[in-house]
Amino acid sequence: MSETQTLEIAGRLWLNREGCGYLGAGRIELLERIDDCGSITQAAKRIGMSYKTAWDAVEAMNNLADQPLVVRATGGKGGGGTCLTDYGKQVITGYRVMETEHQRFLTRMADNVKNFDQINNLLRAFCMKTSARNQFRGQVSDLKKGEVNSEVKIDLGEGLTIAAIVTNEAVAELGLTLGKEAVVLIKSSFVLLSPDENLRISARNRLYGIVRETIPGAVNSEVKLELPGGRILTAIITKESLNELGFAPGQRACALIKASHVILAVND
Repeated sequence: MSETQTLEIAGRLWLNREGCGYLGAGRIELLERIDDCGSITQAAKRIGMSYKTAWDAVEAMNNLADQPLVVRATGGKGGGGTCLTDYGKQVITGYRVMETEHQRFLTRMADNVKNFDQINNLLRAFCMKTSARNQFRGQVSDLKKGEVNSEVKIDLGEGLTIAAIVTNEAVAELGLTLGKEAVVLIKSSFVLLSPDENLRISARNRLYGIVRETIPGAVNSEVKLELPGGRILTAIITKESLNELGFAPGQRACALIKASHVILAVND
């Protein structure tokens, strides 16, 4: 498994006019080379750009600018050529100043954002596509291997811990070790709810919280339980169970989840 590379903030400055692309680093470099060479042909060759692409860029800039940036010099002893106007030179200077400030902004942003790699992992977790309604991030706090399966405990913070039973092969493939970040996935249909917090049952995971919302359906109903730290755990129960157990907003309840029903994932 390859080591995770450090995430960096990067960006390039681009200016638009009237909703159209006007100036960017590539076009500014083209203008600078035209100023050096006095020729679009030679300028394009220096930066690895085709003559047509260079001329199209020049025409686009001239069309969007208040004044021409580039003009053709005709005939004469030197045989003509292409040169920048004074306004074109001012545009280059102005862009380079803005580019410097833009880079300073990116540097300040990188300095001010703490634990940037952890934020990157969080963004990747948000982008994870899964049918499981409940997704929580945490770290492996305990790992006990058996002959075939392992018990993995994930610390979610705020005193919440989820136990999962997975195969030893899965532990190896996911690279699960103490301190490893992992995502806990729990299907809403696997969550059992009880108003009795002292109910004796074999389910390894007991999460206590407050009912925040109930959404009755024709057959099944959705119950949202707020856990410590503001996390929301969603359970799907039958409409009959909702009525019989009397779940209502503000009521305390206990969520019961079998360890074998907990799925673990990693972002690596």
